[in-house]
Amino acid sequence: MSQDEIKTALQEIPLFAGLLPTHLDRIAKQAAEYEYAKSEYVFCHGDEGDGLYLVVSGAIRISRNVSGMGEEALAVLREGQHFGEMSLIDDDIPRSADAVCHEAARLLKLPKHDLRDLMFVDRELAYELLWRFVRGLSARLRDSNDRLMMLTATSKF
Repeated sequence: MSQDEIKTALQEIPLFAGLLPTHLDRIAKQAAEYEYAKSEYVFCHGDEGDGLYLVVSGAIRISRNVSGMGEEALAVLREGQHFGEMSLIDDDIPRSADAVCHEAARLLKLPKHDLRDLMFVDRELAYELLWRFVRGLSARLRDSNDRLMMLTATSKF
């Protein structure tokens, strides 16, 4: 993908929608494109958290292997969604789940150190991105709470 194509792809991802063009330009310069086949691993539980991934096309399954039960899917992420942001927040904490291609996928990766350097230099961008991360993580936590409540309620019968 060219830098213009990457910038266009970034604008279509809610995490980056509405950012200033100069911010999108800076982020696009850090992004690298990757293509994965169905069932290919993007990363595994326990791997070093090395960046943020953006789904340009295809689908990614976030899952964990549960002893005696096999793979438990936590989420299936599609075009416009992102994953791996916890690696930007937690230093030296390994990946908490597997990311596997549910179908062939094209991803953009923003390396952790490059994105952190960019946010260190541009405080306005850092503020905007961090608030977007917080809102996204808050929504995921609410969803997890709802699923836990449903699981708890159904296990009582």
